[in-house]
Amino acid sequence: MKFTVPTVIAIAAVLAVGVALGRWWPASTDTPAGSDTAEKEVLYWQAPMDASFRRDAPGKSPMGMDLVPVYAVDAASEDAGVVSIDPRIVNNLGIRTASAELSPLSRRIETVGYVGYDEDTVHHVHTRVDGWIEELSIKASGDRVQRGQVLFALYSPTLVNAQEEYLAALKSRNSALHEASRERLAALGVAADEIERLDRERSVKQRLQVLAHSDGVVAHLGVREGIYVTPSMDVMSIANLDRVWVLVEVFERQSAWLKEGQKAEVELDYLPGVRLTGEVDYIYPELDSGTRTVKARLRFDNAGETLRPNMFARVMIYGTPTSPVVHVPREALIRGGETNRVVLALPDGKFRAQPVEVGIEAGDRVEILSGLSADDSVVTSGQFLIDSESNIESALARLGPADNAVTTDDHAGHAMPSEPAPQDHSGHHGMSMNHGADRGVSDEQVPENHSEHYDVSLECDAEHRISAEHESQDHSEHEGMSMDHAADKEESQR
Repeated sequence: MKFTVPTVIAIAAVLAVGVALGRWWPASTDTPAGSDTAEKEVLYWQAPMDASFRRDAPGKSPMGMDLVPVYAVDAASEDAGVVSIDPRIVNNLGIRTASAELSPLSRRIETVGYVGYDEDTVHHVHTRVDGWIEELSIKASGDRVQRGQVLFALYSPTLVNAQEEYLAALKSRNSALHEASRERLAALGVAADEIERLDRERSVKQRLQVLAHSDGVVAHLGVREGIYVTPSMDVMSIANLDRVWVLVEVFERQSAWLKEGQKAEVELDYLPGVRLTGEVDYIYPELDSGTRTVKARLRFDNAGETLRPNMFARVMIYGTPTSPVVHVPREALIRGGETNRVVLALPDGKFRAQPVEVGIEAGDRVEILSGLSADDSVVTSGQFLIDSESNIESALARLGPADNAVTTDDHAGHAMPSEPAPQDHSGHHGMSMNHGADRGVSDEQVPENHSEHYDVSLECDAEHRISAEHESQDHSEHEGMSMDHAADKEESQR
């Protein structure tokens, strides 16, 4: 390989710079803890959403966010688990806080339910004899009926025979027989008005009318005109909507809060902002093994028919208020596998994860049995980021005493001493460079005893001077830099 004179100069300069910088580079970037320069000195820069991502200079995190500085004065003065965040970063992360309150907490149960008929007001219509439905006036479920309205006409041979027997008893003037036949008609479902008609008209009717006993709507219609019915058949059901039930399911852990007579409220999607008030009417004795819930029945007055059967409702059941307890918003609680935590907001932009013991939950509030005091400020938004950083800081503190020095894995073990130590170079070999002649230059064109002088010098500081000299002298016994300007025939031919 052939080198020109400028190339030799450049290589020597690079080597000189490397040696000088290696001797001059400080031994460590460590900053002694507690020094005056530690105030507001940045220890490192870390990602806002990944505390394990740290760098020695500002930059971007893998998520494209600006790295956050961590100061030496803050790290030295904080306890384990305390996180300090710049106020600008607090605003950027959208961190919000709320105060822990000391006040009675109502055991409020929030659940959902479905509106149904009040089964206490449902009237089932059956015939007491076999027969055929004729002249059915109810056409479909949901039809409204009024008390005394004709529902259908029934033809039954049994009823025809009973009427004839009653008329025969009237003619016989046998009071005992007359009374027995009258009771038989009543037992077969013949209305008192129809019996009085028999007394007046003395004529048998082939079809007897069945009347409604209450106002309401037809909840169920089980027959059609012309069908043959028996006493066991449910011809129709009539329900009153002046009062309805709401059936709800309550989780097992909240079942102890349920008591009959408790106040309950419902909200409907089609009536936003309107709450209807009722009460707990009945609590079913069994727990559903599939859903692990307890069923309860709520009763609501419904004179305006605001609640309609099968409507979906959001339900709130209010239990007895507790004595004053410390409670925080539910969103401030960080639930863990073994412990629950909140993030305390400390003065001067500091935060700390605080383990707490949780009591009852009521709506959007959670009782805190231990770990917090009234008026403590807790983080309600962005607490997961702070909690993650706090856990990392606590873990590092448990491993050993904190050190303000910041090093990176890329430079581990590469620190240079601040003072250059004397070194023995006696066993080092110099650099040998053979410079071939340019093309077209023969050996005869190079004069005998040809010599040149080069001086390459780089001034690094007052103590280190590198000089490379090539004098017009015989170097046959030296191992230093050798520059051979003889033409290399083989290299020239290449």
